[in-house]
Amino acid sequence: MVDQNSKNRLNPEQYASLKAEIAAPFRGLRQFFYIAFAASGSLGAFVFFFQVLAGRNVESALPNLALQVGIVALMVFLWRWEQRQQQRSQSGKNSNS
Repeated sequence: MVDQNSKNRLNPEQYASLKAEIAAPFRGLRQFFYIAFAASGSLGAFVFFFQVLAGRNVESALPNLALQVGIVALMVFLWRWEQRQQQRSQSGKNSNS
């Protein structure tokens, strides 16, 4: 008799990819949002920086500049944290293998 599971088995690369997705679901989507929000914050910081530099609406532009810089800093922190988590999970897999 032919084993039905033999033709449904995954190759090791597919299995590793699925296992990584189970361990950290939506990692790619989160990283996309980190990049998108960092780009948006950078653009906003650029605009508000030049408003402050020109002396226009400094009272409102300065807090907005600080907010945009904070958003960029937060996204960089989250991106690096995500990368560290990914490296830890990969190094844990390598030591267990």
